[in-house]
Amino acid sequence: MTSLRAQIIDILTTRRWPLSDEKALQPLIETEFAAAGIAGVRREVHLGPHDIVDFMIGGLAIEVKVKGQRRSIFRQLERYCSYAEVSEIILATNVPMSLPPEICGKPARVAALGRGWL
Repeated sequence: MTSLRAQIIDILTTRRWPLSDEKALQPLIETEFAAAGIAGVRREVHLGPHDIVDFMIGGLAIEVKVKGQRRSIFRQLERYCSYAEVSEIILATNVPMSLPPEICGKPARVAALGRGWL
């Protein structure tokens, strides 16, 4: 049985996503999640006053980044992982970067959005 994390990463890394506009990309990702039968997808989830993660599926947080500085992206993920409702995180990005296996003790993975174009 495929884990939810593996299923999400497969979706994010095998499609040919338009990678120029993050806000235009998010509804396309949501549509693909629905087509795959993934239930309980929530968009733009407020974790705190200034922290809004792009997607939550149960405790799995998914943050979409098509550009940005690696250090600031990582700090944002650290903030998100500090919240109790986040049990693991996936960074969906075309920014070339890696993550440690865990952030704040929670599993962290990168899904390279550009892989679908290779």
